[in-house]
Amino acid sequence: MAKLKNSVPRKPPPPPGVDADLLADLMKWAKAAGADSAEGYYVSGESISVAQRMGKREKLEGSEGRDLRLRAFIGQRSASVSSTDFSPKALRALVERAVSMARAVPEDPYAGIAPVELLATTWPDLDLDDKRRPPSAKALLGLAAEAEDAARSVKGVTNSEGAEASWSRTTMMLVTSNGFSGGNRRSGYSLSCAVLAGEGTGMERDYEWSSAIHFDDLMPAAKVGRNAGRFAVERLNPRKAGNARVPVVYDRRLAGGILGHLAGAINGRGIARGTSFLKDSLGQRIFAEGVRIIDNPHRKRGLGSRPFDGEGLPTKRRAVIDDGNLTTWLLDLASARQLNLPPTGHGPGGSTSNFYLEKGTLSPDELIADIKSGLYITDLIGFGVNGVTGDYSRGASGFWIENGKKAWPVSGLTVAGNLKDMFLNMTAANDLQFKSSTNAPTVRIEGMTIAGS
Repeated sequence: MAKLKNSVPRKPPPPPGVDADLLADLMKWAKAAGADSAEGYYVSGESISVAQRMGKREKLEGSEGRDLRLRAFIGQRSASVSSTDFSPKALRALVERAVSMARAVPEDPYAGIAPVELLATTWPDLDLDDKRRPPSAKALLGLAAEAEDAARSVKGVTNSEGAEASWSRTTMMLVTSNGFSGGNRRSGYSLSCAVLAGEGTGMERDYEWSSAIHFDDLMPAAKVGRNAGRFAVERLNPRKAGNARVPVVYDRRLAGGILGHLAGAINGRGIARGTSFLKDSLGQRIFAEGVRIIDNPHRKRGLGSRPFDGEGLPTKRRAVIDDGNLTTWLLDLASARQLNLPPTGHGPGGSTSNFYLEKGTLSPDELIADIKSGLYITDLIGFGVNGVTGDYSRGASGFWIENGKKAWPVSGLTVAGNLKDMFLNMTAANDLQFKSSTNAPTVRIEGMTIAGS
């Protein structure tokens, strides 16, 4: 009887095209030049992007490049230098510059690479590279054309801002002087379309997009176009709305932005500086009971997936909000040292991976069924969010809700509240989609202030 394959995570070999020996030599040269420790980061990428507008090609761009960054540490002083010249002579000069600069800068009490005991030693295969050959410009232009043609065929669409399609592949590798060596390769596809409906001053614009690691996961081009056209036509003939305090529903295309405000508020650097409105909220309930918000770096083919973080630390799935309670900060090495807490694998900078609000039990229609008067938002304008106080104010448009139904389009509104209150009064629908690295289903927030213009 055949044995089952071992599914334990392992440390894969360096990605294709990376000279691991050269990066290892760079670490040795840095130590020999006087650095106490060092880290090297290699990245290379290639991309193709095309655009079409009104049936004609507007853009064809391609790029290729690679870069190597060395960060050298002397005590708690550090300096970074990068180069696109990978010859041994150039890299030895790079080392000398980095070490010389590190000697001259002020000390940072929180600087330093990760200690050996914290480094990742194994990690899972997250299927982040669609290994098919790069698409031709002609093939990408065909996708853009299909999307725009589908959008322009929607009755009521009168003009187009165009459709774009792109492909990219990025290879990275991180090495440290105390033994970490890890890399991965990531592909990416994207397709977007934006069109206008109506005539003259009554024109309305809307869009649709899709992004994916693998081509097979990309939304069909015709659907991207049809959605863009339908969304634009639905916004025609908007009305104004008066001032009110009502339930507000955020379409799932926008709801992830609210999670973005949460991620910024629990970033360890802001917490360490004391500049976040959630700085005293760890362990407390900040969302309604039952709400779970997940950061999952190990989601297969996830747009935010990463097998290890940018400092060589292991990553893992975390319920950042569990049953409404805030369970963790997002900590890189520096903020963890400043707060005297263990790092959480969110370095550098405390960034999230695949960050999402778990879906609820109600459909979007059921979520609004009991709203006598309210606002369904499909577009936001401006960025009036205060990360210190949590005050929130954005320009908005969408649909007015009357007697449990989206009744007519509205525009020229301002929606305001405070993020603490918004979090506590949020209910999620069941229509979660993974379209980006931060995702949420349609959400309803009670008691927000609406001001008409």
